[in-house]
Amino acid sequence: MGRYVLRRLLQMIPVFVGATLLIFLMVNVMGDPIAGLCGDRQCDPGTAARLRKEFGLDKPVWQQYLTYMGNVFTGDFGTAFNGQPVTELMGSAFPVTIRLTIVAVLFEIVIGITLGVVTGLRRGRPVDTTVLLVTLVVISVPTFVTGLLLQLLLGVEWAWIRPSVSPEAPFEELIVPGLVLASVSLAYVTRLTRTSIAENKRSDYVRTAVAKGLPRHRVVTRHLLRNSLIPVVTFIGTDIGALMGGAIVTERIFNIHGVGYQLYQGILRQNTQTVVGFVTVLVLVFLVANLLVDLLYAVLDPRIRYA
Repeated sequence: MGRYVLRRLLQMIPVFVGATLLIFLMVNVMGDPIAGLCGDRQCDPGTAARLRKEFGLDKPVWQQYLTYMGNVFTGDFGTAFNGQPVTELMGSAFPVTIRLTIVAVLFEIVIGITLGVVTGLRRGRPVDTTVLLVTLVVISVPTFVTGLLLQLLLGVEWAWIRPSVSPEAPFEELIVPGLVLASVSLAYVTRLTRTSIAENKRSDYVRTAVAKGLPRHRVVTRHLLRNSLIPVVTFIGTDIGALMGGAIVTERIFNIHGVGYQLYQGILRQNTQTVVGFVTVLVLVFLVANLLVDLLYAVLDPRIRYA
């Protein structure tokens, strides 16, 4: 196991370098960030030259990237164009988005897997058909429509929740935004769990467990569910990074100042340091989540062993 983890960590290095390089190049071709600092009017040539030198934009792109990566390994993600260190923006944004992601993942695990198990065990029955239709509708409706509809009904018409989340963003205020963020993924988790349960239900090891006279709940939890969760865990593990980086729409609707909000502001103002810094951390989240998912396989299926 130790050698496997070490090998995976070494494999993550070129992936991290390649992903950050691609992001750095893509962000730098979005436009001239100095022009965005001056607003609608064109920058004075002397001011533009001074700003480019101050932020290191007068150097070649490859040299800018090497300088940035060298600073990243020392914990320095640069300075935003407003003079605020990017690490300070991360310190205020990531805790909020992490709480929002936790709520969303809990919805996926509790509701998605439960519905998937129920429909998988009752395939072809009315409850199965109903859940399939509902999940299809959820997948078809864009997230911003779901968010605006719930905000209008629950926040404005019925006043059950606050229409916008407070700056502290406690867990109780993130329940509805978390449900909106997880809605599409929850539907996919339900359908994926249902398919996996229905397929493994016909496996030989399940029929053997039933023939031995084991209780139904033990057959479902210890034999059927554990093996069926492998593709579901893979999806949820990769979805964690997608939820954190893809929360722009949800955070804009509910006025949540998290990672999505900062990325939106960075792209809008062409603040390359902010965008690259936040996306670099999200790349690390993706890599760590994938590693944890691979290690969790051995827990779910004892037949899987890592030399």
